[in-house]
Amino acid sequence: MSSNIYLLKNCQQCNKTFTARTTVTKYCSNSCGKKAWKLRKRQEKINAAISETESKNETNNNTNTVLNTNKEYLSITEASQLIGVSRWTIQRMVQNGRLKAVAFGRKRIVSKKHIENLFND
Repeated sequence: MSSNIYLLKNCQQCNKTFTARTTVTKYCSNSCGKKAWKLRKRQEKINAAISETESKNETNNNTNTVLNTNKEYLSITEASQLIGVSRWTIQRMVQNGRLKAVAFGRKRIVSKKHIENLFND
């Protein structure tokens, strides 16, 4: 079914005036439609990356609130987050005897006082 409609519209991509044959046409040409689609997909990827970063920041904020509590003993992971080093650095310090850790079930825990003493020496 052909249309006898001729509408003057502005392209949403390049802002050129064109004659549209339907009421829903947004772009003056196929190339403008492809460029708009590419920009839309790129923006979707950027928004996904931003939301992923925000969710990671929320997770980090949750771990920081755990560390801000007044716990006397910390797990190896919590101790590493408190100091700002990797878990393996804490493990090496325990193995070398620079940091004292106590086995607590299947975990090792470190006293907060021992961590503070590392920086006082």
